[in-house]
Amino acid sequence: MRELFYYQDSMMQQFTAQVVRTGIESTRPYIVLSNTAFYPTGGGQPHDIGMINNLKVVDVEKVDEEIRHYVEGNLDNLDSVVTGRIDWERRFDHMQQHCGQHILTAAFVELFDLPTVSFHLGTELVTIDLSASQITEEQLAQVEKRANEIVLENRSIETKWVSKDELSNYPLRKDVSVDEDIRLVIIPDYDYNGCGGTHPSSTGQVGSIKILGTEKMKKNIRISFVCGNRVLSQLAMRKHVLSDIARQLSVPEVSAADTLRKVLIEGKATEKALEEAQNQLLEYEAKELVATSSNGIVAATFKNRTVQTLQKLGRAVISQMNDGICLLVAENEEKLQFIAARGNHVEKSMKEVSGMILPLINGKGGGNDAFVQGGGERNLSAEELLGEMRKLV
Repeated sequence: MRELFYYQDSMMQQFTAQVVRTGIESTRPYIVLSNTAFYPTGGGQPHDIGMINNLKVVDVEKVDEEIRHYVEGNLDNLDSVVTGRIDWERRFDHMQQHCGQHILTAAFVELFDLPTVSFHLGTELVTIDLSASQITEEQLAQVEKRANEIVLENRSIETKWVSKDELSNYPLRKDVSVDEDIRLVIIPDYDYNGCGGTHPSSTGQVGSIKILGTEKMKKNIRISFVCGNRVLSQLAMRKHVLSDIARQLSVPEVSAADTLRKVLIEGKATEKALEEAQNQLLEYEAKELVATSSNGIVAATFKNRTVQTLQKLGRAVISQMNDGICLLVAENEEKLQFIAARGNHVEKSMKEVSGMILPLINGKGGGNDAFVQGGGERNLSAEELLGEMRKLV
């Protein structure tokens, strides 16, 4: 393991090696080389991509004791000695994020004795899960400040291969899970950790570390952050969003949050007032329907009215008709929806009505003996469905 190019020199971008063998795994052609600078997926760090001669490397995995480079293209004309070229932008990004995770994790331990229980390096964000039930904004600010101090000090990053017996010589942040090929990544006087990933040669190459948010994950707290060039990408994205919001609100960016808060408060007040007005209109509409009832039955059809509106209108009608029944049907796009309700002095079960008409429209519904609602296919007209409901009551 320690002879692999990506461990000998993590900054290596191009190399030559002999082709040991080729193969196909589930339609995926792959190449095994005598040595490689392509890092395979492992230890929380994604694989490298790049080129082997003119073949595109799309995946790299360690299978048993060999590293397979999965490629796109024909392997038939492959030379016995090939040149590998790493997609350096992707690799260096992974190195920045992985090293930044070490630094940030060590800061949480140093300042608040909060260990990291898992780590994920995503395409946009990096996350660590802390063994903690809660964490404050002040703590996050302190950790971020300490982590960036380590970055700015440009401390050297060392790697060492040690035996299991030698582990006791180092103040490891957590136990090592392997017994052989133990590789330590060390930031002297700060962090000592068993790790098989690639890292830059100094903390300054991480650039910067920015915590972006937290969320509760079962018994842990998940911290989202970015390092290096991703900080600039996230800053650019957030700047674009903030500028767009400020432009739409016609205010300076610094005032956008307060202005948006006021707009939302006013919007909620308007929604509440509109809902109250709509409810009053439904009350008036209910009175008109009651006035036109026949034999104690209110029956009406509508177009493009939600079942929620039908329910409100039905309840308003029945509140004025203890001895009456309300039947309402609406045509909505390709659906028929209905409600059936009875007054307090009526014994007829509305569930029986629903049970008889739902098969007519291949529908589904719910409710109780006093009030039901349902819907289904528009294979009848609203008037025809209402007629069937009237027959049943």
